[in-house]
Amino acid sequence: MRVAQRLVVFLKRPGGQSQFSAHLAAQMAQEGRIAQVQSWILDNVSADLSVAALAQRVGMNPRNFSRLFLTEAGITPAAFVEYARVDAVRRALEETEMPLKSIAALCGFAGPDTLRRVKTTLAEYREHFCRSKLPARI
Repeated sequence: MRVAQRLVVFLKRPGGQSQFSAHLAAQMAQEGRIAQVQSWILDNVSADLSVAALAQRVGMNPRNFSRLFLTEAGITPAAFVEYARVDAVRRALEETEMPLKSIAALCGFAGPDTLRRVKTTLAEYREHFCRSKLPARI
C-alpha cells in the first residue's frame, strides 16, 4: 500500500481543492478499531463525528483514541472528518443535481456558507469535474 501511494501521481486540481482522498487514507490504518471507525466516518459524514463520539464508538477514551488515530492515520480525527466531508461534497456535486444547501446538510456541514471557502463557484466546479455536465442550481 505504501509503495502504491508513492507511485500514484494526482493531477493538480484548480481552485485550491485538496489533493487528499479520504478513501485512500482509510486504507492506511493498521489497527482494526481505527480502520473500523474510518470506514464508519466515510459512510456517516452527517453524524456526530466529534472525537468523544468516535472514541465511544470504538470503546476508547478520547485522549487515547486521538493519539492512536494520529499514529495510525497520520492525521488527526478532526482533519480526517473534514476531508471525508469535503470528499462527500465533491462526490455529491459531481453525481447529483442537488442544490448546495441540501448537499451541505447531507455531508454534515452547518450550511452552504461553510462550503463557500472553496475558491471556485458551483457552476465552475460542475463544469470542470462533472461527467454529465449537470446544471448548477443553488
